[in-house]
Amino acid sequence: MRAAVRTTVIVVEDNPLHAQRYRENLARDPSLVLAGEFASAADAIQAAGALAPDVALIDLGLPDGSGFDVIRHIRQASPHTAIMVVSVFGGERNLFEAIEAGATGYLLKDSLPEDFNASIHALQAGESPISPALARLLLVRLRPGAAAPAPAPAPTAVPAPEAALSGDAAVPSPLSPRETTILEAIARGRSVLEIGESLHISPLTVKSHVQKIYRKLEATSRQHAVYLAHQRGILKL
Repeated sequence: MRAAVRTTVIVVEDNPLHAQRYRENLARDPSLVLAGEFASAADAIQAAGALAPDVALIDLGLPDGSGFDVIRHIRQASPHTAIMVVSVFGGERNLFEAIEAGATGYLLKDSLPEDFNASIHALQAGESPISPALARLLLVRLRPGAAAPAPAPAPTAVPAPEAALSGDAAVPSPLSPRETTILEAIARGRSVLEIGESLHISPLTVKSHVQKIYRKLEATSRQHAVYLAHQRGILKL
């Protein structure tokens, strides 16, 4: 009999009460395995590469550094790891810096979904769970005429790939019409299954298109791809 697929998860959280809550949630799902728990940025950075978890849940406010640094390190050391910020810190600056750093999901601690484990499975399946308040913020920011997000002050922030494209000259889209359609659907919050059904293609085909979009835009996540496409004038949402 084939063994059930298990998803390894690490938690980077310095608040003992929140960490306990995550442990209790994970323990309710036998397919989720807590592979490591860290209360500091240094410990997480030291261990994450060797652990190479499927999913990393990361708080931004850590006692010895920034959760953004942990995200960047994991993105480089373990590219397959899906990263979700779980933090009390919302706001435009944190959201966009998390996306730039490589996060693929962002949940606020004060508005965590009832089925927290479902969000982890969705993240691992290629979805991008995001708290409703932040999703609205993202959509508002991507509307035509909206001002660009304020740059984060951290000197270690990775420069945005689109920085060289800030001029007025139009840049041809690197995406095919089908890829643009899929990215527009992603920007509207539609899932892989919903996109596949609307376009009459399989979920695997949708995921293949999404990976091509990532490569062409040099994006690290769905939100990052939407953000880059909007900055380059590819999306007009």
